[in-house]
Amino acid sequence: MKVLTVLGARPQFIKAAPVSNALREAGHTEYLVHTGQHYDFSMSQVFFDEMNIPAPDINLEIGSGTHGEQTGKMLASIEAQIVNEQPDCVLVYGDTNSTLAGALAACKLCVPLAHVEAGLRSFNRSMPEEHNRVLTDHCSDLLFCPTQTAVGHLEREGISRGVHLVGDTMYDAVLQFGISADQKSTILQKLGLSSKEYLLATIHRPYNVDDPIALRNILSAFAAIEELVVFPVHPRTRKRMVETIRDDVNSLPNNVTMIEPVGYLDMLMLEQNSRLILTDSGGVQKEAFFFGVPCITLRPETEWVETINAGWNRLVAPNSSSIIGAIGAHNWPQSKPAKLFGDGKASQKIVEIIEKYALI
Repeated sequence: MKVLTVLGARPQFIKAAPVSNALREAGHTEYLVHTGQHYDFSMSQVFFDEMNIPAPDINLEIGSGTHGEQTGKMLASIEAQIVNEQPDCVLVYGDTNSTLAGALAACKLCVPLAHVEAGLRSFNRSMPEEHNRVLTDHCSDLLFCPTQTAVGHLEREGISRGVHLVGDTMYDAVLQFGISADQKSTILQKLGLSSKEYLLATIHRPYNVDDPIALRNILSAFAAIEELVVFPVHPRTRKRMVETIRDDVNSLPNNVTMIEPVGYLDMLMLEQNSRLILTDSGGVQKEAFFFGVPCITLRPETEWVETINAGWNRLVAPNSSSIIGAIGAHNWPQSKPAKLFGDGKASQKIVEIIEKYALI
């Protein structure tokens, strides 16, 4: 069986790593197409190196651009790859422009399409990711859902055929690579950090970093926190800090330690050893939950409602007083999080289902 996998952004590399390993262990051929949506080393190549993902068979080098320009270029290039490679299935992940382009190319060419992380909904149509999720799900032949909530969303949209509740491949990745992080990462020593004596912060979404008021409020909250805040600065955020609010990235007080984006193993170490995480990233919300670390999500909604319902995650508006107030709350759960995202074997289940579908 030959599977053509489309990847383009950091979260997809993480989701794909355990599936890629499972495909190869089962003796199948995987043709990896990297769209180049994330193209610098810190957001792309380091993840292939650390997670033992084979080098992409082709990097389309699309780069940045408007949503329409980026998606259109990807669509044309992925279509050509599908025509050349004649795969039995096209596999896409998550909700990026790379996801949608891969889905449309497969759908138009009548090649079976499988979507990992199907059924997620934030119900915020101002998010480009929400459009990508919905359209990809409605194009897909196989829909691999991480939670029962995701299955329910699809049912309400009239999608039941090809839907499979398999669990979350990011949980698979944490289980597979957590030990490697403990053994190989030196980020805590490098930054002089002690476990549970710092907060970890990440922000990158447009409604936080493209809005000068929201961005300044978030940074002001970080500066006012009476604890050490470790802040890996996403390239998009760094650019907006300089261009939009004209703040130098090194101008925040000493309690905020700004660092370059880190690789997957270093990020796992920073997450599991932090006292609390502040983020607008969907993936980081889940990883915080997996590690039992309280999380404050700087968004009006989340597609990962399970983390909210379990008490490990809180939605907070991007203003200083709300953020500082949420950090001061102390009624976080005391017991370990329940296993709401599968048994760590989602990747093997996905490969087995694709195998059966390909043989029909």
